[in-house]
Amino acid sequence: MDKTIPAIIYRFGEGVYINLTNRCPNLCVFCIKTKWNMNFHGNNLNLVGHEPNSGEVVLALEKELSKAPFKEVVFCGYGEPTMRLDVLLFVAQTLKGWRAQAKYPPFAIRLNTNGLGNLINHKDIVPDLAAVVDAVNISLNAQDASTWKKLVRPAQEFENGYEDVVEFIRQCVRQGIKRVVVSCVDKTGADPQAVEKIAHACGAQFYLRSFLDEEH
Repeated sequence: MDKTIPAIIYRFGEGVYINLTNRCPNLCVFCIKTKWNMNFHGNNLNLVGHEPNSGEVVLALEKELSKAPFKEVVFCGYGEPTMRLDVLLFVAQTLKGWRAQAKYPPFAIRLNTNGLGNLINHKDIVPDLAAVVDAVNISLNAQDASTWKKLVRPAQEFENGYEDVVEFIRQCVRQGIKRVVVSCVDKTGADPQAVEKIAHACGAQFYLRSFLDEEH
């Protein structure tokens, strides 16, 4: 594979990842997107303004999934996947159909998100997500609104979005998504133990992510 070509699909560990967009309403102080120059383990994730449509993503998936074993397909690139909600839902439904047909060995479908999807799309998107994904990983990253605002540096229209993220977590649990995980990046000034308590209070699991600050 030519690593200079923007990657719609890439692999990491036992997962196949889908890079839908480089857009995000946040500009987190710990984001590796800028530190690693849009590169991730040799994959160029800079879409240079061309966001793939549903057909392009499905075609790229079909080519990649037959190459080697995998355990999950993950919506996670260098942007917020729910900014491409229609494409996300179409591709996830396609994946779900392939799984029902046993086109590939059993696999999970996961979404990694900043939890602002309801605000981004101006509606409750959780029921739609619950119908097509098995797991949602939500980056909360702070124990309160002021810390969150300082660390994730949201765009102006999302400045008061902290409680919306927490409610998004609750709704993912209530809507029956099998695995809901709340994450916090360490060594940023946030209180991981406090974030973990919030996660558990919402009925979710907790994951402490390492702060990645090395050049890549």
